[in-house]
Amino acid sequence: MHMEPKGIKWRSNMGIRLHLLLLQYYLVSSFLCNAVAFVEEPAGGRSDGYCGRILRAQTQGTRRDGHHEFRLRMEGDPESYKPGNTYRVVLLATSPAYFRGFTLIALKEGREGTTDDDYTGHFQIIDEEDTQYMTNCPPAVTESTPRRRTRIQVLWTAPPSGSGCVILKASIVQKRIIYFQDEGSLTLRLCEKERVFGEATEAPPDQCCACGTAKYRLTFFGNWSEKVHPKDYPRRANHWSALIGGSHSRGYVLWEYGGYASEGVRQVAELGSPIKMEEEIRQKGDEVLTVIKTKAQWPAWQPLNLRAAPSAEFSVDRTRHLMSFLTMLGPSPDWNVGLSGEDLCTKECGWVQRLETELIPWDAGTDSGVTYESPNKPTLPQEKIRPLTSLDHPQSPFYDPEGGAITPVARVLVERIARKGEQCNVVPDTVDDIVADIGQEEKEEDDTPETCIYSGWSPWSACSSATCEKGRRMRQRMLKAQLDLSVPCPHTQDFQPCMGPGCSMEEPSTCMMSEWISWSACSVSCGMGMRSRERYVKQYPEDGSLCQLHTEETEKCVVNEECSPSSCVVTEWTEWDPCSVTCGVGIRRRERMVKMPPIDGSMCKTEVAEVEKCMMPECHTIPCMLSPWSDWSECSVTCGRGLRTRQRMLKSDPAECTEELEQSEKCMLPECPVDCMVSDWSEWSECNKSCGKGHTIRTRMVKLEPQFGGSACPEMIQRKKCKIRKCRTKTKSSLCCPTCVPTGCRMQPWSSWTDCTKPCGGGIQERFMMVKKRAKGSSSTGSCKDRKEIRACNVHLC
Repeated sequence: MHMEPKGIKWRSNMGIRLHLLLLQYYLVSSFLCNAVAFVEEPAGGRSDGYCGRILRAQTQGTRRDGHHEFRLRMEGDPESYKPGNTYRVVLLATSPAYFRGFTLIALKEGREGTTDDDYTGHFQIIDEEDTQYMTNCPPAVTESTPRRRTRIQVLWTAPPSGSGCVILKASIVQKRIIYFQDEGSLTLRLCEKERVFGEATEAPPDQCCACGTAKYRLTFFGNWSEKVHPKDYPRRANHWSALIGGSHSRGYVLWEYGGYASEGVRQVAELGSPIKMEEEIRQKGDEVLTVIKTKAQWPAWQPLNLRAAPSAEFSVDRTRHLMSFLTMLGPSPDWNVGLSGEDLCTKECGWVQRLETELIPWDAGTDSGVTYESPNKPTLPQEKIRPLTSLDHPQSPFYDPEGGAITPVARVLVERIARKGEQCNVVPDTVDDIVADIGQEEKEEDDTPETCIYSGWSPWSACSSATCEKGRRMRQRMLKAQLDLSVPCPHTQDFQPCMGPGCSMEEPSTCMMSEWISWSACSVSCGMGMRSRERYVKQYPEDGSLCQLHTEETEKCVVNEECSPSSCVVTEWTEWDPCSVTCGVGIRRRERMVKMPPIDGSMCKTEVAEVEKCMMPECHTIPCMLSPWSDWSECSVTCGRGLRTRQRMLKSDPAECTEELEQSEKCMLPECPVDCMVSDWSEWSECNKSCGKGHTIRTRMVKLEPQFGGSACPEMIQRKKCKIRKCRTKTKSSLCCPTCVPTGCRMQPWSSWTDCTKPCGGGIQERFMMVKKRAKGSSSTGSCKDRKEIRACNVHLC
């Protein structure tokens, strides 16, 4: 086995040294050398071409093929990048491999990194204890502290449109060996994704140059379900909270990666309550144009033919052209999905026609739970907002030991439905959706708090005016429940202006209308339902009067012609009612409702009610009386997995009661510290001297690395002095001068080192120097003898 000299140094033409992390135990001649090298930056500011010299320096060390041990990957493994988008970049070591140091860069294709312009995009640090920008080469990322690691991650923001293909490169240092790939597992090549006309601008300008206003419809499609995300899926309480957001200016940020959650964001993330978030948005005044809201969804997923996807409409203008929103997936510690600062203004001074984006969950940084139903555990101090990954925690429902991309839990579709005012597109728009007044077509905003439960609105009353003078009409609703007394419930009456009969004659010749928008989906999945479509006023009458033409149409629709004309569509069964008795035999009942009667007009023959017997405990003259359950005890362990219990007391005759008096459940505390475990010491080696003072060594191996704060590993190599016999002639110690030869004694060169006696776990190598010629009559004849040296080898763990 060939061994390198004591250390490795690279020197650039400018005398700058780049030390990459090296660690190896080995014995040279008569002493033990432990070498550790760190990155050393030259003093002062960055000099031109320093990054380039780093690249040249990296290619001068020992290099090995890293295809099977290390991998550079981008989450989701995209084949192209979208300008301006941010991606998670991960550097992985395949077990049992590890690395101590690394360097990560992003270059324009064909460039060598010798100038600033060669670098593209920019990295963002996620964990400052693990990664940092290289001091004299800011485009590069390197380790913060030299230690063993199997994974690091950073964020990388793609460059603006027109930047061409990008090469991401990583170099890895493991002991003395540098892995640096020009191609293969430590290099990624990504080219810009081709842009389809009308999609969102990838790299929006700092200032919006569009004219007029635009109106959009946001539709949220949740696909978080047990089928798509089966691990630990919460079957009972899964839901999406009410969606909350707004269209706003650049001066206001609802939430963003790398930022801290406001109190409003925290309440959405942990409680699913949008009340505080809406209050924060409205307090921004002119910074916000429209508040975006949709209702909560219980359960989280249902087929679209049973429940329409929630949607909301909003407007944007030149100063408030960004859109942000968030919604919680519940139950969860503080996990959400949403968009942050999505720009709907294009660089061609127009308005985006359509934006469709898949959403992965992100962590608000306010709760430290790792599963859907983890108990509340506030994160102190609060952490930054970050996207969840498949490598966050083994107990996470999104965990994947291979580090694959998280399957999206939702999709959002933003469609432009109207524009108003003079437009100034550089490129002509392909959709004619300019209307006279967006406000006329806006649906009334439902500002009903989630904690207020109302009945439906009654029909409108007759108009208070029987002539063509303006009057009012009214409708009412009833407050059925107020779940939070601290949150006021709005009015139960609603008024609308009106005129008497005959005062609203249609004048189609004076109104210009847009084309009808496509019909909506049918309201049923089988049988007869309803569908609707809309259109908009493009130009009002010249006399300033209102346009009385219809802007909405509805019609009947039939879905699935194979449905029997006599069949009817019903809802799912309700839960069973409680048993009619508390002891003995009783009955219980459940129901379902008819959603759509048969097409042929016949009676629905499907059962809408079911009754069955239910068995309760046997009735006794003396009931079983129990106290309430006590609080849960402390966990039976101080770390790791344990049990906790609770009890209740029996207040009646024990012979008459079979109820359990104690319950237990599993509890999980932080992982227990694991101390370093080492093997037994090997036998002492032979003395490295044949006479005089020498030394012998013994070694041991690391069987288990310390984890979760466990004790560090002790020393792995020991040596002690040894003395075989006194040398006849005093010469300089070979410990200080291993090549010194007595006067008059001619020696052959040292032989090569023998093969290591063990392939791993600590072995021995030997080499010899044989006497070539002894001088006759010399006083040094007695010390002119064959020589032998030994050293340790293959000390790594088997």
